[in-house]
Amino acid sequence: MQPLKHLDAKKIKYIFCDIDDTITTDGKLPAESYQALWNLKRKGFVVIPITGRPAGWCDMIARFWPVDAIIGENGAFYFKYEEEKKQMKRHWAFQEEERLQYQQQLKAIEFEILNTVPGAAVSADQFSRLYDLAIDFCEDVAPLPKEDIQKIVDIFEKHGATAKVSSIHVNGWFGKHDKLSMCKTYLQKEAHLDIDKDSPLCLFIGDSPNDEPMFAKFSNSVGVANVNDFKDRIKHLPKYICTQKCAEGFVELAQHLLYR
Repeated sequence: MQPLKHLDAKKIKYIFCDIDDTITTDGKLPAESYQALWNLKRKGFVVIPITGRPAGWCDMIARFWPVDAIIGENGAFYFKYEEEKKQMKRHWAFQEEERLQYQQQLKAIEFEILNTVPGAAVSADQFSRLYDLAIDFCEDVAPLPKEDIQKIVDIFEKHGATAKVSSIHVNGWFGKHDKLSMCKTYLQKEAHLDIDKDSPLCLFIGDSPNDEPMFAKFSNSVGVANVNDFKDRIKHLPKYICTQKCAEGFVELAQHLLYR
């Protein structure tokens, strides 16, 4: 990973960013990183958070944050609030019938995880999720060891589900979507861009293993410094790395882009 100062930011317009431990710190959104979002918007950047957080949170973020859209539940959808029309545009990865079927399968997985991995819990935000199951391993519970986190992943995968580890949860779902697939869809439908041909216009910043598809795909991929905590679990690391962790790292990137 190269120092952030080596990132050539002259062509970048579209900024995709993880939320937890990328623009937040210890579960909070600091004033400095929220101000950085506003500064980027006012400079003409298009900012799209990409998160494992649930649909209920994403609806609020799309409406109230200075962002163009948001991709949620690890790529299950994107929401874009069209202010002039006062309408929320929603694009889903698959149909409602499939979602209901998958939810039944996830309930069985939930039962097995909670009865197999002591200390694991369903995420407190599960009630506002539509597509995935989030298992908390350190947000509102005592941190679990790596071995138990891997057990959670193994149970999801045994049932044929996709499982991704964030900095706080293991998210599991059925279907072929992920952060990268919905990012491609967003760029195609909303910006009329091809993620391969137009890669120099785009940047992604993240911090954890569930960001790996984005790190691998984007030529302008950035990690906040706490990505180093997961170096042994990420095969494709970001090309550039901030000197600061979490929200301070995001502010560092914003400054680099704003004063390029």
